[in-house]
Amino acid sequence: MRINYNYIKVGALLLLVVFLCAFSYERNSARKVSDPEIKFIGDDNLFVTHTTVSKLLIVNNASVANTPKEIIDLNLLEVALNSNEMIKNAQVFMNVDGLITAEIEQKKPIARISTNASYYIDDEGNYMPLSSNYTARVPLVTGFIEKNKLSAVYEVAMKVQSDAFLTRNVVEIHQNQNGTIDLKFRGHDFTIHLGRTNLMDKKINNLKAFYKKAMKDSMLDAYSLINLKFDKQVICTKK
Repeated sequence: MRINYNYIKVGALLLLVVFLCAFSYERNSARKVSDPEIKFIGDDNLFVTHTTVSKLLIVNNASVANTPKEIIDLNLLEVALNSNEMIKNAQVFMNVDGLITAEIEQKKPIARISTNASYYIDDEGNYMPLSSNYTARVPLVTGFIEKNKLSAVYEVAMKVQSDAFLTRNVVEIHQNQNGTIDLKFRGHDFTIHLGRTNLMDKKINNLKAFYKKAMKDSMLDAYSLINLKFDKQVICTKK
């Protein structure tokens, strides 16, 4: 009987490939995870520290470092990170060498509530707690504030955050009991009555025109109230 050595070679090659794959899989599964790499996306202001993120990267009540790759659940790590109220979005990756990378995008505060409770409003209108690591330079929000009724304050804070003139000048957003809004400017003691948030762009343009002329005439500090609630005029009350 003639022996076909080609079949034997192919069979041996297949066995070798299976053995190498099994060996590689076993070795890779047993590989220990190194210390995670933490990357912050966007602003450098660290409301959340590297230490805080590391504490959230926990597997079986221990750090992920020196943990076998096969027991790491990246989805659970992402859930743990995203549960932090300072974090807007977190993604966790692992490469073939067992290096875990956590990419962290922090929430961005646009105003700070300063009433009987203190917290930030982020750029999506959501609650954001204060941080012991960093204090954001954003306008204070005072007055009659309810945590679940922040739409008017949020709309004004977003306008302040997106407008260079307002960002430079507005230090306080005050919500009156009837829901109307007042503004306070840095370095001045007058009150700017914005009123309701309707026609806000027109009102702000009126304010800019008035401010420019009053600055030129050295009259800004002669007023106690600048009323913008009418979109076609600015009504001022002298001290």
